[in-house]
Parts: sequence; C-alpha cells; structure tokens
Amino acid sequence: MAAVDAQFYWMSAKVPSDEFLLYAFDGAPADLEDAIEQVCRRARACSALTMRVEDGSALTYPRWVPAAVGPEHVVCHDLADHSWDGCLAALVGLGGDQLDLRRMAWRLHVFTPVLGIPGVRGPGTVAVVQLAHALADGVRATAMAAWLFGRAVPVPEVKPPPVGFLPWRGVDAARTHRRLVRDTRAGLLSPGVGLRPPLAINAGTGGTPSMRSLVRHRSQLPGATVTIAVLAAVSEALSRLLGDAADSLGAEVPMAKSGVSHGHNHFGNITVGLYPELGREARIERIAADLANGRSRFAHPATLSADRAFASVPAPLLRWGVSKFDPDVRPTQVAGNTVVSSIYSGATDLSFGNAGVVLAAVHANLSSLMGLTHGVHGIGETVAIIVHAAESAFTGLDADIDRYVQLLDAAL
Repeated sequence: MAAVDAQFYWMSAKVPSDEFLLYAFDGAPADLEDAIEQVCRRARACSALTMRVEDGSALTYPRWVPAAVGPEHVVCHDLADHSWDGCLAALVGLGGDQLDLRRMAWRLHVFTPVLGIPGVRGPGTVAVVQLAHALADGVRATAMAAWLFGRAVPVPEVKPPPVGFLPWRGVDAARTHRRLVRDTRAGLLSPGVGLRPPLAINAGTGGTPSMRSLVRHRSQLPGATVTIAVLAAVSEALSRLLGDAADSLGAEVPMAKSGVSHGHNHFGNITVGLYPELGREARIERIAADLANGRSRFAHPATLSADRAFASVPAPLLRWGVSKFDPDVRPTQVAGNTVVSSIYSGATDLSFGNAGVVLAAVHANLSSLMGLTHGVHGIGETVAIIVHAAESAFTGLDADIDRYVQLLDAAL
C-alpha cells in the first residue's frame, strides 16, 4: 500500500472518510436479483474491486490482498420513507457504518422503490456505492462505480510507488521548495490564497447531520465550468447566511494532480477565495484565477518532489504521526470555510439491470472543522448538488440547512 493510501486507512479510525456515490435510475430492475448479480460479476472482473487490507505488522505498510466478492458486498434497504428526501436521510445514516477494510473495501446499497427522484416520473431505484478512501479518491471511485454499472472502460491500474531513500528525497524536496519560493517571488507563480479565520460553519459535526439536493441542467449553470459556477453561487449564499463575517470566505476544492499516480489517492486540496464583496462576473474571474493558480502550483516540480519524499517515509514513522493527530484541537486559522467537491461522470451510459441512470450525486464528508460541505456531480447534462451539513454549522445564525439551501437555490 502506498504511503498516501495508508495514511487514509489509519486516519479513518479518527476521522471517518468512506465515500458514498449515489446513482439514481429510472424505474426498478425487472429482476432485482439478476441486476445485483450483474454488478457482482462486473466487480469480480476488476482487480481494483477484489481487494481487502492485511495489516499484520507495525513495522511495514498494510498490504492489498485478494478478496472474493460475495453477497455481503450488497445490502438491500427497506426505506421507512420512500421519498427522494427519505432516501437522502437514509444515506446520511450510512455514514455511521464505516467499512472495515480487513473484510471489504467497498459495498453497494440498493434502495427501491424511491419516489420523487428528480427527472423520474414514477418509482425509481437508487444505488449507492460505498468505498473506503484508502481504495480510491473521487476520480478513481467514479471510474469504479461506472465499471460496476456497465461502462466498458477498465479502472486504471496503479503503478507501485518508486523505491526511494528518505534523506535524499527530503533534500530534493527542500531544493525544489526553494525553487517554488523563488518562482513565486519572481512572479512566475502567484502566491497561494492563504489561511483565514474559522467561521460558524467550521464548527464541526455537532448535532444531527442532514442532506439536501439541488438539480440543474448544465445550461442553467453559466460559466467556463460547473465548478466555478457553483463556487460563485456558494459565495453569494454563504454571504447572505453569515453577513459581515463572510468577508474572508474561502473554500477547499479537491483536485486531481498531474502526472502518474502511484497510489489510489492522487489529489490535493486547492484553496480558493470566494470574494463575496465582488459582483458576479468579477467574482467568477477571481475564483477561476485561484483555481488556475492552484493547478500551476500542483504542476510545479516542488509538488512531485514533496510527494516522492512522503512516499519514502518509513511505515512506523507515518503510523506514529497519524497516532498523534487530535481531531478535537481547534486551530485559530483554517484553509477554507467549506468544501466544494466536483466530479463529472461522463455520459449517461450506466444502468442497473434494465433501468438507465438519470442522475449521479456525491457528498463531501463533514469533519471536526467542516460543518457544511457541497458535493457536485455531473452525468450527461444533469448536475446534482448535495449540501451536507451538521446542526452545529448554524449555531447562532438563526437558520438551518433548509434556509441555506433556499439561498443557494436562488444564487444558482
């Protein structure tokens, strides 16, 4: 297991990090058992989906070992409330049952019938793919889910990380970091956005979490990209929610790194300012510039050198470092006040049995410092925005998740 994936595995004991990818289908499969077996057959044909973790020694990294795909990988749920909102409430509840990677690294949850799915007139089916973060980042998880639901594009293989000697890798990382500083001072790169004070929505996961959804056609989100359009709307909605406290608003945006991936996770978080004081067009330009600068900094040799150094950290040292992490410590500065995680799944060529896909959705996890997050998922021309929030995010704001979603709906 690569160091970056081992870090996610060990850290999951402190901060739950399983990913949940939701796919809504038009109608119910004519034969539910056969549809489930089709998914299992697809999984058995994919090496990335036939693995579990063996973590037998404190002196070495955990290992991926072969695992059979059996009936325990699929759970059919009987909803108490068969509405779309009732299904989202059930999805929130799934977060409390994190996967044990020593048994399985993914699981499929099936809900049918579900009524009121956006874009579906009659009863539909919702299938949720739960994956451990150590198994996949957002891009890889989307590829895995697409394979399960019939897309004929294999999940990319991950090349083992190159063997490195930590002291040399550390020297190289320090050298390229100094080059990054020089390039920034010379104006070849813009400086990063920097830290900012925490706000009410950084208050963590107190109280009962909730999810809400907004669905749009791509044409309803004007702008160069869906991500930028949603970030600009989040800025407006949060500024109305928070008032004067919103002046320093920033968001963390997970983004794939360039180059060859040597782990199942190959991404980093870019911090962008949200600039609520600017008009819409000017705000969009600044957000786009921050994203472009983040990509440029990811492409700098310093990022590759830092990743190589991290990949060379001995397992006992990284395990010890993770053990010292305290999620309850409250910092005086944070990278962002919310998260906007954005993924595009491609064409609407997925199916569950004989039912075709109509929308896909993903939620960004809450954490001790993130009480309000946004998951943006596009498939075909349909974009679903999932708002995930803890009650504590609205403490002292005279508002709740429904009020915030109203503001975001209007801003979009």
